[in-house]
Amino acid sequence: MSTPTAAKTVRRIGARDFDFARQVAVMAVVNRTPDSFHDRGATFALDRAVGSALRAAERGADWVDIGGVPFGRGPAVSVQEEIDRVVPVVEAITASGAGVVVSVDTNDADVAAAAIAAGAAVINDTSGLGDTRMAGVIANSEAHVVITHSVGPPRVEKPAARYDDVVAEVRSFLLERIERAEAGGVLRERIIVDPGHDLDKNTLHSLELTRRLDELVDIGLPLLVAVSNKDFIGESIDRPQGERLSGSLAAMTACILKGARIVRMHDIAEAVDAARMAEAILGMRQPVRLEHNTHPTRNV
Repeated sequence: MSTPTAAKTVRRIGARDFDFARQVAVMAVVNRTPDSFHDRGATFALDRAVGSALRAAERGADWVDIGGVPFGRGPAVSVQEEIDRVVPVVEAITASGAGVVVSVDTNDADVAAAAIAAGAAVINDTSGLGDTRMAGVIANSEAHVVITHSVGPPRVEKPAARYDDVVAEVRSFLLERIERAEAGGVLRERIIVDPGHDLDKNTLHSLELTRRLDELVDIGLPLLVAVSNKDFIGESIDRPQGERLSGSLAAMTACILKGARIVRMHDIAEAVDAARMAEAILGMRQPVRLEHNTHPTRNV
């Protein structure tokens, strides 16, 4: 089976090497927020956030993504409060020796700078460099950046999503923001892209992005997808939050088969198994063992 290839070179991200021609990185979500859409504040307390990250590492996560402010509408969070939420988690994970890549989900350059200083290896920017200072922060560090498609600022009410061709418009946005990053001094080999499933998009848009994901993989940079437990899954199969695991794994696997190489997920043990199975199907890795129908039948 042939598969799109997001990147053929090995990337050093944090203290780990990733060959995205041969592997899929599983990113765990850790929200240090009281109002995250999925866990509703379950990991808001510092000890719970750190514990969640370390458990994810034990369950096979390659990466943990720390967020201090949800993307969706809600009350404003000051820059200092966001820093106070994410930096202690980054410091604790880094000090633990867990060996996972640590990223911080933020749209603010000041938060990004503080997170990088604390040990974050990636800034996951759901505004796609909406803060014009962000490229400079990344360029002056060794961090990677995830450039995500979204429309307008986070945390505010927006009009109904409308696109003539959502994939073409997302692709155009990502190419423009990649150019912006490079113009700001960010090396291309430190850029990752994310189409932004459900971010300022309705369910039909997110499904179309998933079907045509290879058109974004063709940009030639590693592609991250964040599909876990999102509303396009709930609306597609009529499942509320808390009952979307099967749909999330199906969407994740479909994205991997289309060329996604980093998957941002909540249920890590299940996601790791599904990702490793997808790698085996694609011929990216060998089975752990070969026993079934490998021995001659013995006469009894």
